[in-house]
Amino acid sequence: MSNRPEEHCDLLVIGSGAGGLSAAVVAAWHGLKVVVVEKEPVFGGTTAWSGGWMWVPRNPLAREAGIEEDGEAVRTYLRHELGNHYDEARIEAFLAAAPEMVSFFRANTAVQFIDGNKIPDMHGNAPGAGLGGRSVCAAPFDGRELGPLVAKLRPPLPEISLLGMGIASGADFAHFLNATRSWTSFRHVARRIGRHALDLVRHGRGMQLVNGNALVARLLKSASDLGVDLHAKAPARRLLSHDGAVIGAVVDRDGQEHRIIARAGVVLACGGFPHDYERLKELVPRNPTGRAHWSAAPRSNTGDGLRLGESVGALVDGGLAAPCAWAPVSLVPRRDGSFGHFPHLVERAKPGLIAVTVDGRRFVNEADSYYDYVEALLKAIPAGAEPVSWLICDHRFQRRYGLGFAKPAPLPLAPYLASGYLRRGKTLAELARICGIDPDGLVETVARYNAAAAQGRDPQFHRGETPYNRMGGDPAVQPNPAVAPIEHGPFYAVKIVPGSLGTFAGLKTDAQANVLDTQGRPIAGLFAVGADMASVMGGTYPAGGINLGPAMTFGYLVGRNAAHHPHSSATGHPP
Repeated sequence: MSNRPEEHCDLLVIGSGAGGLSAAVVAAWHGLKVVVVEKEPVFGGTTAWSGGWMWVPRNPLAREAGIEEDGEAVRTYLRHELGNHYDEARIEAFLAAAPEMVSFFRANTAVQFIDGNKIPDMHGNAPGAGLGGRSVCAAPFDGRELGPLVAKLRPPLPEISLLGMGIASGADFAHFLNATRSWTSFRHVARRIGRHALDLVRHGRGMQLVNGNALVARLLKSASDLGVDLHAKAPARRLLSHDGAVIGAVVDRDGQEHRIIARAGVVLACGGFPHDYERLKELVPRNPTGRAHWSAAPRSNTGDGLRLGESVGALVDGGLAAPCAWAPVSLVPRRDGSFGHFPHLVERAKPGLIAVTVDGRRFVNEADSYYDYVEALLKAIPAGAEPVSWLICDHRFQRRYGLGFAKPAPLPLAPYLASGYLRRGKTLAELARICGIDPDGLVETVARYNAAAAQGRDPQFHRGETPYNRMGGDPAVQPNPAVAPIEHGPFYAVKIVPGSLGTFAGLKTDAQANVLDTQGRPIAGLFAVGADMASVMGGTYPAGGINLGPAMTFGYLVGRNAAHHPHSSATGHPP
């Protein structure tokens, strides 16, 4: 007999991002006793740092707005995008359950949504691509409604927030870009910053929660309301099995090992392996040491869920189109000598910027998706060479839109220049020499780009010719919101390295998120969601929100199905 403390529940969730909390909330709503353990002192995982968007085709918000879509169009698009990685059983399960998931949370929990009815899929020229109506995001949330639990909510990623304040995509972000050009925008920004300053004084953190921070907060609020037992600083050490079934886990709490027996099973939701250098070395190309990959996911996401699954015979599916959710990243110097990882998700589509390799040549449509950017970079760099690129813009662009972590006017440039993060040259040739770029190549490339950009064209890479490109541009710039010349010195550059928003390779699962063993058989009592599940998109990136949409959906399925487990104590929805 073990002398470790032991407790019993119906469902044990390891990890606290969108997938894990979705499973926890749904199971608890159905009357199950649920325990969530998180190894960090804060809840939220990568979700809390994300944009919070979820890809949910045929969702109820779109339908309420009159967007009625044939499901076959969605399948056509996914078949085209996923190719041989199209897993019909899992895709069908996702497409059927995703709208149900949104309806469930709207009707029964604190998780509410705003629509993305004008957000197109990333590859607008592909058959079946959507022009909108396939996305939802968590509605903004007042963190004060979380009470003391807000102190355990992971704050926004410092590199992409403003003094710790999250900025929502869409109208909110546009107001910040236009704060020096419009009195309406100035007043909006002044109110936001003023409220944020008060929140810092009163609460020690921002309370105007948006994006992924709002999604986690709403899930935590729902979990708390439903009696979910939430434990931070509680890493799972190993799984417990009996007769081939997973029955719980050993968890470290307050320096002591606890046995948690889970009658309906264990959910792995640990955020994948973006900082597991051994697995990165194995699966990520051009990465012989495992450390030449810079992920914007939390540093604590080190592959725990995958190793726990493998310990009981699970299979990690590394044969996807890509092992990671690629994103271009710049390294931001910090005062302690470390580097933050800034994901370049926004400014690349703005007019007046290009990306080049060290030869000074363009290699990609910069306004395409972050995934497409890194995929193109890896193809463009010869074997054995360092896979780096540079974003290039002029003074007008930097002051208008910013460049990576170097914020636009009225914030000063001096700190970014002093740290070496931002490079500046009076001429393009001088900038090239400072960066180690071929000067002749860069000057020639910009001249060639400018000749067509003056008419709003990009014959080399067709920038601005898809709805996704144009959405990311500046609607005030015509005829092409994604294209403008680079001509007003001084000129600026930021170095870009290949990174990710998280990982795609993960535990192989079936259509109900049951983890499979090496023979393709379900491991009883073990589920995986979020980045611990091998991506249902097969390692491709057809649309924004293809991480959180499936995470929430398969979490919903796990929570719902757990209520029907013969050994759970579910008695239906609690009064």
